[in-house]
Amino acid sequence: MDMDKEQNHGGRPRSEQARAAILNAVDDLLVEVGYAAVTMKGIAERAGVSRQTVYRWWSHKAEILLEASAADAEEELAIRPTGDVLEDLTAYLEALVRFLARSSAGTAYRALLGEAQHDAAVAEMLSAKDPLGDSARIVIERALGKDTLPIALDQATALLIGPSFFWILSGRDPAQLNPRELAKHFIQDLRSR
Repeated sequence: MDMDKEQNHGGRPRSEQARAAILNAVDDLLVEVGYAAVTMKGIAERAGVSRQTVYRWWSHKAEILLEASAADAEEELAIRPTGDVLEDLTAYLEALVRFLARSSAGTAYRALLGEAQHDAAVAEMLSAKDPLGDSARIVIERALGKDTLPIALDQATALLIGPSFFWILSGRDPAQLNPRELAKHFIQDLRSR
């Protein structure tokens, strides 16, 4: 069966198999050839679908990459709560470091951040859908409570992810990060306010 011809009941052709193939293709191509060399045509060819199918759902490669990265980030950055604030924050920061330093989805996210520095449309997309911020907000709210924070939740999110984020995006060795120490500093910083 041709992946492009499956129908959903909403009237628009939609194949979850084709969608998954496209999302996987963009991840693979990014790792193989880099962001600049990824094209809609290349994504379609790698996924085994027509370009029309790709353009039916997305208008730009950055949209595909963000969707693929966000879905993976949600899964890779989800941690099982233990009820211990330090343990939960440490587990989250360990997952964040793995995501940013070793995951294909993290590679995609880093590529999008780079592109956002000179492409306003990509910057706008990233500001509307923030997989790192979303995951950190969940952990902070669950571990510390949203209403008990001495600063705004978005500020707390930036304080939690900022050090690891900066370290990795500036090309430093992620093995030198100590997530437990970063979590301790985060907690101390909040308590001192």
